[in-house]
Amino acid sequence: MTGIFSGILTAMITPFNENGVNLEEFGKMLEYQIDGGTDAVVILGTTGEPATMSEDEKERVIRYAVKKAGGRLKIIVGTGSNDAKKAVANSVRAEQLGADGVLAVTPYYNKCTQKGLYEYYKAICESVNIPVIAYNVPSRTAVNILPETAEKIAALPNMAGIKEASGNMAQVCETMRRIRGKMDLFSGEDFLNLPMLAIGGAGLISVTSNIAPALVKKMYELVKANKLDEANELQDFLLPLEDACFLEVNPIPIKAAYNMLGFDAGVPRAPLTELEEHNKEILSNAIKNAGLKR
Repeated sequence: MTGIFSGILTAMITPFNENGVNLEEFGKMLEYQIDGGTDAVVILGTTGEPATMSEDEKERVIRYAVKKAGGRLKIIVGTGSNDAKKAVANSVRAEQLGADGVLAVTPYYNKCTQKGLYEYYKAICESVNIPVIAYNVPSRTAVNILPETAEKIAALPNMAGIKEASGNMAQVCETMRRIRGKMDLFSGEDFLNLPMLAIGGAGLISVTSNIAPALVKKMYELVKANKLDEANELQDFLLPLEDACFLEVNPIPIKAAYNMLGFDAGVPRAPLTELEEHNKEILSNAIKNAGLKR
C-alpha cells in the first residue's frame, strides 16, 4: 500500500500540567502545525511519552486530536507494544476513535525474532482497516527490522510504510530497494531527512517539525521539486537546530523548545527530566538563529 501518507508528519509531544494532559495547550500546538503546513501528526508515539500515560489519558488525547483536527490534517496514533495483544487492542481503539492510521513500534525488550516481527505486524494489520506504519528504532527497542523482513511485511494488505530510524543508510537503501512500490519509506531521523527523501522516501516523521514545521515542509518540497542545491542549503541551515533538538534524549529538548516559543508544554514525566541548564542556552541560541517565533 503506497501513497496514503506523505509530506511532513510531526511526531507530537504531549503537554502535561499538574492536572494531567493539557488539552487546551495541545490544541494550540495542533493549530501551529496546521498553520505551518504539516500534513499529519503522530500522537502517542515515542515523543508523546505514552509509556507514562494512563489509558484514560491516551483515549482523551486521541478523541481531542481527531475532533480538533477536523480533517485539516491526518491523525496517526502510536499503538505499538511489547505485547502483541495490547498492540492489537491499541490499534483497534485508535480506529474506533477516528484515527487515520497507526504507527506501531517494534516490540521492545522482548527481542523477538524476524519471524516474530512479521507475525506482530500481521496481527495488527488483520485487526484494523486503517493503514499501518511500522516503526524501526533499534536504539530504543533492541530489535531491528531487516530489509528482507520489511519486504515481507510490505505484502500485508494495509501496511502503508515503515518509519526508519535505524541510522544505517546502507540498510535503509536496501530496505527501499525491496519495498519500492509496495509500501512507503518515512524518515524517522531528522539528520537523515534529505537523503531518505532523495532515495524515494514519501515523507518525514519529524521531531524538529514540532517547532519548525514550515521550514521542514519547505525542505521536503524542495527535494520533491528536484531542487537539491536549495534543499541542501536549507538542510545545512536546519542542522544546528536539529542537533539542539537532540541534545538530550527525546522529547526532553523539544518540550523545552516549545516552552521557549511561548507554549506551555510543561516538563517530561519521570524518569525523564528537564533539559539541563547549559543545554537550554544552546537550544535557545539555535532557535534564535533559525529565526523561529510563534
